[in-house]
Amino acid sequence: MRDDSGTAAVGAPPAGSTRERLVTSTQELLWERGYVGTSPKAILERAGVGQGSMYHHFAGKSDLALAAIRRTADGMRAATEELLAAPGTAYDRVAAYLLRERQVLRGCPIGRMTQDRDVVQDPELRAPLDEMFGWLRQRIAEVLTEGQRRGELTAALDPSATAAGVVAVVQGGYVLARAADDPAPFDAAVHGLLALLAAQSTAAPAPAPTPAHGNGPAAP
Repeated sequence: MRDDSGTAAVGAPPAGSTRERLVTSTQELLWERGYVGTSPKAILERAGVGQGSMYHHFAGKSDLALAAIRRTADGMRAATEELLAAPGTAYDRVAAYLLRERQVLRGCPIGRMTQDRDVVQDPELRAPLDEMFGWLRQRIAEVLTEGQRRGELTAALDPSATAAGVVAVVQGGYVLARAADDPAPFDAAVHGLLALLAAQSTAAPAPAPTPAHGNGPAAP
């Protein structure tokens, strides 16, 4: 079973063509081990394909990793857009994104890539990360701007700065939760941000529930 990031669930055998199994396995391993810790041998073993299969479909590890990172970013973008485009106030939609089910202690599959020096220093591998986070900031800013136009949020709120803060809180929350081996720091960061956003709402929103954790979608 796949989550909305396009990544196969942990322990699920890869399916499809050889190329598909290679991409899916690389998505899993990059999330588990990072780029540096993902070897071609591990990819082949996870995919259940013979030696040389990678080089038949891809130029090498970097080429395969790029395909896997783009697949993950596309899946995460689609899942996030579904929440941000849903009916409701701007606060409701941003809250739905912040409170969505996450595997917090596994971290963000895209955010994890920013911790790999080899990825950050490679313009091709870094491009999907820049694109994903750039799109996310812009999309949240659009939702907040729409909320201001509809009179849901005060004119004092800065949509671009607030959107950057939302992305930073989520990514920082992942880091703090992993450092503590406990989702509590992530939850506290999200609720703190929602309280600040609620203070900019023209109508008092309903109290935010506790963020869900488990085997749900990966999300930036």
